Amino acid sequence: MNAQPRETAAIESLLAFWRDAGVDACFEDAPQDRTIVVAPALKAVTRATASVMPVVDMGDATADARRLANGADTMEALEAAAASFRGCELVGMGARGCVFGRGDPHAPVLVIGEAPGAEEDATGQPFVGQPGKLLDKMLAAAGLADKVFITNTVFWRPPGNRTPTPQEQAVCAPFVERAFFLMKPRAVLLLGAAAARSVLRTEDGIMKVRGHWREWRLTEGDVTAPVIATLHPAFLLKQPQAKRQAWADMLELAARLEADA
Repeated sequence: MNAQPRETAAIESLLAFWRDAGVDACFEDAPQDRTIVVAPALKAVTRATASVMPVVDMGDATADARRLANGADTMEALEAAAASFRGCELVGMGARGCVFGRGDPHAPVLVIGEAPGAEEDATGQPFVGQPGKLLDKMLAAAGLADKVFITNTVFWRPPGNRTPTPQEQAVCAPFVERAFFLMKPRAVLLLGAAAARSVLRTEDGIMKVRGHWREWRLTEGDVTAPVIATLHPAFLLKQPQAKRQAWADMLELAARLEADA
């Protein structure tokens, strides 16, 4: 006699779950990733800054970035070249300065994140906030703490800590590629969807590409390395249950590095 009320309660609970997740229709024209929530404040920042973005000629800016990057023969010179670059729109959107990288410039692993946040903007180093502390703990636990150089796809903080646009990443790409060329790492670790899409030139989501080895080969110069993408530490802080997947990717990286030694 009580089976039907229990079933009704279960159905109502499930419907409430999907409602809270943002599902308001059975079908849509395109799939929606309901696991990513953009805070209203960030939406407001994006709308507000869209109308005041500096006008930058992408072709000229990218050519200038490549000229500066290719003129650097060391990582220290590359950092100085990136700091002198003014062709990225983010330079004029409130960032304090260039946040290029930290770690060993001769390390066997190049780690690439998405963009600096507020704490990174204040200190001038990438991954020094809570996500960075989590990343450092994971690297240390995997035996990789002293084997990495960490940078981002862009070197200036986007307004409101929003995700960098493909255009912003593209204009900074010559510096990232030059870092790859100078380091010639034995492996590359990509953190988050934006980094994976920029480096791997893919539209696939992070859940599809993570944990799978791919190859990064420069169009100029004979430099190639295996690449693995994983979940961004900031995401792991919001979704702790996903740490197991990221840890598996980190162990995969460590094993690959040891096997290639």
